[in-house]
Amino acid sequence: MKATQQLHEMGQSLWLDNITRGLLSGGTLRRYIQEFSVTGLTSNPTIFDHAIKNSHDYDDGIRQKLKEGKSGEALFFELAIEDLTCAADLFRPIHEATNRVDGWVSLEVSPKLAYDTTSTIAAAQQLHARAARPNLFIKIPGTREGLAAIEESIFAGVPINVTLIFSRQQYVAAAEAYIRGIERRVAAGLNPHVASVASLFVSRWDVAAAAKAPASLENQLGIAVAKHTYKAYRDLLASDRWLRLLNAGARAQRMLWASTGTKDPKASDILYVKSLAAPYSVNTMPENTLHAFADHGDIGATIPPDGGDAEQVLERFTQAGVDRYALAADLQREGAASFVKSWDDLLACIADKSAQLKS
Repeated sequence: MKATQQLHEMGQSLWLDNITRGLLSGGTLRRYIQEFSVTGLTSNPTIFDHAIKNSHDYDDGIRQKLKEGKSGEALFFELAIEDLTCAADLFRPIHEATNRVDGWVSLEVSPKLAYDTTSTIAAAQQLHARAARPNLFIKIPGTREGLAAIEESIFAGVPINVTLIFSRQQYVAAAEAYIRGIERRVAAGLNPHVASVASLFVSRWDVAAAAKAPASLENQLGIAVAKHTYKAYRDLLASDRWLRLLNAGARAQRMLWASTGTKDPKASDILYVKSLAAPYSVNTMPENTLHAFADHGDIGATIPPDGGDAEQVLERFTQAGVDRYALAADLQREGAASFVKSWDDLLACIADKSAQLKS
C-alpha cells in the first residue's frame, strides 16, 4: 500500500497544489485520484502563470476569448473557471461520498483585494456563482480586512478557503470569523452547513528563520508553529461554542497545511508531510512532493492533540532571539505582496500571449 493511501486512511486528505489544462486533458489528475488517493486541489496565480506561460494548452481558449472581446482579469477568470469546474467535476463523486467534507477545489479572488473587505465579498459571491459547483472554495486571505469578508461570505453561504495564515493567533482569528458567520446563519434560520478550511503556511517559516536561528534549530520552526496551531484547532473543536453549532447541523472548519514543499535542499523532501500527519485535516502539496511521498514516504506518529513538544521548540526560538509574533505579521504582509506580484506576472503573461496570438 502506498504511503499516500496510508495517510488518507489515517484520516488526512491529500490535495494537489497544482492545476494545468494538461493535467486535466491528459488524464494525470484522474490517475492521481486513483493511484495516490488525491481528493482535492488548490490553485493560485503563480500556478496559473506557470501553466499558461509554459505550454500551448491555453492558446485556443485565449484566441476564442479575444474574439469575444475579453482581456486581462476577465479573460483569466474564464480560463481558471473552465479548469477548476472540470477538476471539481472529477472530484464530485468524492464530494458526495464524503457528505461534502472532501473533494474540493479552490479559486482565489484577486490578491489586490487583500485589504478591501467590500470588494472581496462581492468578488467571492460572483466567482462562486459563476463557477456553479458545490465543491468549489473561494480563497480569501486571513488579513484583518479579509476576516470581515470571510464572515460575510460564510453568512452568504459561500464556501471559503482562508489563505495566508501563518500563526496560531491568525488561525484563531480566521476560525472565529468562520464561526461568527455560521452563528449568524443559525440565528437567521439558514442551513449552517457551509464548508471552510483554514490554510496555515508552513515551510515559509523555516526560510524566514534560516538567518535568524542557530543551525541546531534548522527547519524546526514551521512544524512547531503548525503543531502549536493544531492544539488551538483541537481545543476549538471540543469547545462548547462549537459543539452547540454541531448540534444545529454545522460542519467544522478543517485545518489545512499549505506550503508543504521542502525549500531546503539539504532537508527531507517529505519533511512537512511526514511531520504533520493528523486526522480531520488536509495537506495540500506540490506535484513533486506528492510523487516523493508516494515513492518513499512513511507514516510516523500523528500530531498529538496537545501539540506535543511545540511549546518547548518555540521557546528555544524565542531564546535564540526570534520574535515569532513579529515574524508572523511580516510573513502575512510579505505573502500578500508576493501574491500581488504573482498576479501582475500572470496578467502580463496573458497580455503577452494575447499579443502573440493576435499577430
